[in-house]
Amino acid sequence: MAVCARLCGVGPSRGCRRRQQRRGPAETAAADSEPDTDPEEERIEAGAAALAGAGGGRSAGPSSPPRCSLLELPPELLVEIFASLPGTDLPSLAQVCTKFRRILHTDTIWRRRCREEYGVCENLRKLEITGVSCRDVYAKLLHRYRHILGLWQPDIGPYGGLLNVVVDGLFIIGWMYLPPHDPHVDDPMRFKPLFRIHLMERKSATVECMYGHRGPHNGHVQVVKKDEFSTKCNQTDHHRMSGGRQEEFRTWLREEWGRTLEDIFHEHMQELILMKFIYTSQYDNCLTYRRIYLPPSHPDDLIRPGLFKGTYGSHGLEIVMLSFHGKHARGTKITGDPNIPAGQQTVEIDLRHRIHLPDIESLRDFNELSRIVLEVREQVRQEQQQEGGPEDAEGLGQQSPQPCAEPPAEQAKGPGDGGAEAAAEPPAQSGQGQPFVLPVGVSSRNEDYPRTCRMCFYGTGLIAGHGFTSPERTPGVFVLFDEDRFGFIWLELKSFSLYSRVQAAFRNADAPSPQAFEEMLKNIQSLAS
Repeated sequence: MAVCARLCGVGPSRGCRRRQQRRGPAETAAADSEPDTDPEEERIEAGAAALAGAGGGRSAGPSSPPRCSLLELPPELLVEIFASLPGTDLPSLAQVCTKFRRILHTDTIWRRRCREEYGVCENLRKLEITGVSCRDVYAKLLHRYRHILGLWQPDIGPYGGLLNVVVDGLFIIGWMYLPPHDPHVDDPMRFKPLFRIHLMERKSATVECMYGHRGPHNGHVQVVKKDEFSTKCNQTDHHRMSGGRQEEFRTWLREEWGRTLEDIFHEHMQELILMKFIYTSQYDNCLTYRRIYLPPSHPDDLIRPGLFKGTYGSHGLEIVMLSFHGKHARGTKITGDPNIPAGQQTVEIDLRHRIHLPDIESLRDFNELSRIVLEVREQVRQEQQQEGGPEDAEGLGQQSPQPCAEPPAEQAKGPGDGGAEAAAEPPAQSGQGQPFVLPVGVSSRNEDYPRTCRMCFYGTGLIAGHGFTSPERTPGVFVLFDEDRFGFIWLELKSFSLYSRVQAAFRNADAPSPQAFEEMLKNIQSLAS
């Protein structure tokens, strides 16, 4: 059977493969009255016939089946074939001949591509009212802005952020995700739109800034380079409020913290909040974003990696990415603060060194916990010296939980000795936990932490002064509560951070490979440094 029969399983044809390799879909349009073939097609077919006649005289044998052209297939069958091809291949296909160009103007083809490639499940037929075709939606909106879909971190100095750009109906929307109000770490994430892109007319897509409280207004999106794009608001007056900066600050404070400045009694926290407002508001939604990925998971991971919300003293809640790297786990800040900026690694957990805590009564003594942890640290140092590596050579754990101005936190905690079998315990077995209470003198922003834990490991956390001055890693305890929650006790700060999994489903956020994820971590840390 001829080439075409092998390609589409319908029937033989002449010259089909050569034309398919050269043609595609974006430049198609012709009348039904035009002939199905043109001189170029006839030339190709004649060449194919000549080739068939050559080569030892075998072509003219009586057993040769009759040939027919792909162009002779019914249009409805060609529509089905073309609709199953990737949209990026269709522009080349449209160059084959006038018949293909005409067929590629069929909206059925582009409706299917919009649905299968970008998940557009809207009734695209209603676009006909506005004179916009499915082909316009695909070419001028979805395909054009495909490079900005995914998960991003904005460059807002030390504060960072989390943006997910998704196809939402007939819009492309950039959703900024915010942690819940401090200290409610188990509450769901908050989100708000920063920009949207849609197709209002056939000419081009419209970009609108959604920042502020006066509705959508003119904006601009530009792809700077691979894995980086920027947004710009062209009408920043829409961000201003009639009451001036004071009204803007009060509104921002209610949205960011869920309270008024009078409700925040700690003077240091008031200073940090005011500093963040002044710093972030100057950008006016004119930002540069860099792509980030969710961490890949492996069957032997302690728990499923991902994004977590964590308490960081006076800085409130911040977003941390937990990832596993062999015998170590690392927490990288996606949002940060003036002490430890976004991109730095807040904690590193050494999964080779399990910490077996004493009974609860002994654990209530903070000095006893310090003694146990410092013994493990000395053991780690000796092992590193024997291996010829510098101390904390594998540690990337950088981040700063700020000292809390809260009264000393709850009492001690004492998980039992889970033994080596607990280290290999499947993630879902949370029913075998031991009682847990924080040592006396350890402060916690959230007193509603779990009272049972699964296991503990030695770890280090990054602390620093304002402006990321004098950074240093200090010893601590990683406490695994369950599949969705863990904690970290900062010995030097005598404080406790509680982390809860971000349950939101982010689209287009998976790393193309483990190497791409590792490279991304290096990039965001180098930018933060």
